Amino acid sequence: QVQLVESGGGLVQPGGSLRLSCAASGSIFAINAMGWYRQAPGKQRELVADITSSSRANYADSVKDRFTISRDNAKNTVYLQMNRLKPEDTAVYYCNAAITYNTGSYPSRNTFWGQGTQVTVSS
Repeated sequence: QVQLVESGGGLVQPGGSLRLSCAASGSIFAINAMGWYRQAPGKQRELVADITSSSRANYADSVKDRFTISRDNAKNTVYLQMNRLKPEDTAVYYCNAAITYNTGSYPSRNTFWGQGTQVTVSS
């Protein structure tokens, strides 16, 4: 089966930086779009940024010019570099990926989610 494992969350002061990583593992044939979402308490999950297999990136307006999404296809990993963090960036951040994988009998495609990593921006 396929798994997405995130790392890199934590507590940071306003204006600081964090880098999130998300590695996909399992019987993977191909990974298409990958992305980062976040969910703050009492709010709906929202897209932060996503990136195509050819590294074309898309960002939410609230993070443009502060966050950078990138991916390493050889490592099946997507990153989110977060700079100039604000208290309103506090949320659980989730990795997401559209993956074609081997079921053992035939290839299949599905969207997978990581378990989430907490990012807290506070002084």
